[in-house]
Amino acid sequence: MGKEGLSKVKKFGLSVATNFDDGLLDAVSGYPVKEVFGKLSSDAIGGGRASFTLPPLSRKRLERHVEKARSKGIGFNYLLNPACMDNREYTRQGQKEIEALLEYIENAGVSAVTISLPFLLPVIKKRHPRLKIRVGVYARVDGVAKARFWEDGGADCITLESLSVNRDFALLAALRKALKIELQLIVNANCQLFCPLSGQHMVNLSHASQKGHPLRGFMLDWCVMRCSYDKLKDPVQYLRSEFIRPEDMGMYLDMGYDSFKILERGAPTPVLLKRVKAYTEGRYDGNLLDLIQPFGYKEKSDASLSGSLFNKWRYLFRPRMVRLSKLMKLRELATKRGMLEPLKGEPVYIDNSELAGFIPGFRDRDCRSNDCAACGWCALYAKKAVRVDEVYRTELLMRYEEVFADMYSGEMWGI
Repeated sequence: MGKEGLSKVKKFGLSVATNFDDGLLDAVSGYPVKEVFGKLSSDAIGGGRASFTLPPLSRKRLERHVEKARSKGIGFNYLLNPACMDNREYTRQGQKEIEALLEYIENAGVSAVTISLPFLLPVIKKRHPRLKIRVGVYARVDGVAKARFWEDGGADCITLESLSVNRDFALLAALRKALKIELQLIVNANCQLFCPLSGQHMVNLSHASQKGHPLRGFMLDWCVMRCSYDKLKDPVQYLRSEFIRPEDMGMYLDMGYDSFKILERGAPTPVLLKRVKAYTEGRYDGNLLDLIQPFGYKEKSDASLSGSLFNKWRYLFRPRMVRLSKLMKLRELATKRGMLEPLKGEPVYIDNSELAGFIPGFRDRDCRSNDCAACGWCALYAKKAVRVDEVYRTELLMRYEEVFADMYSGEMWGI
């Protein structure tokens, strides 16, 4: 199947993460990519990823990338999507910083911005009406009333909260029927359904990309560690998630959804292209983690695009905040998980070919109300599709538990 793939049968648009490699724009040309999204590694407002996970990026490079995208008929969506600004948005200095950033964004040729804080909606509509406003997943829109608020306020698109919406087909139908606004779905996230960590994680990440924040981008991502640990401990958790398989895109298209978002901004260009290709064609043969996992890439990134190891450690190396010996344990763990270097082999493998019928089965299930253990649907498919190297699993669980013990006891900080 060629570049048109599924899009030849059903028209849809993709919003794709950019790592600011101009080659990515060349590679996705011809696919149904309507826009790419990204941001500076830190700015006054902040966003949904910590600075250390993003490529070091000058304003000139961002401007060139925006212009190249525009030359190919691809829009650029700048992310202004933190879950919290420490109330700085209500101060004179905070307002000056917001306005300066908005002026820069518009002058750079950005076509749209993504926000999650409701207060920013009327501010941007009033001061910069040319900018299209997209509502991010951090706004946690998971019902008609919430979506109506944003629609009535003049937003142009809402990215629905994938954690609680992607597999609730009754809710998806109700949302699409009730609203005229463009509704977007994230297709390749791999968080746990109704994740209890999500609220804390959103705020943690937001502050870790805000220029001028006292911690200057420092963050130990306990939420990611805990999520990764839970999946290794109980591999069924890989499937109790919000991802949409390429093969099941047709279900959502038939419901009237035609706008889809592809992650991850820290991914190498070959990985992002692989994801665009799979979701355009509506099929993928191989390890589903290639499409949905935000780390563990086998491909090596260009350090100038993805952020060198030095760039990551300049944010994390803080001897006055964390004991160096404990931080080295974290480094070893992150390396083993493929968070700092390319992953060796495939210690966790989700056979996508074994998941036929899995997502359609949620049409008759209410995950919000039911007990997962009593249901057993995900466990049934995990037995067939999920394979974990037991030696790797045992070692990594031990490493996680050591790090958690240091955190919970206070040894990590030497208190």
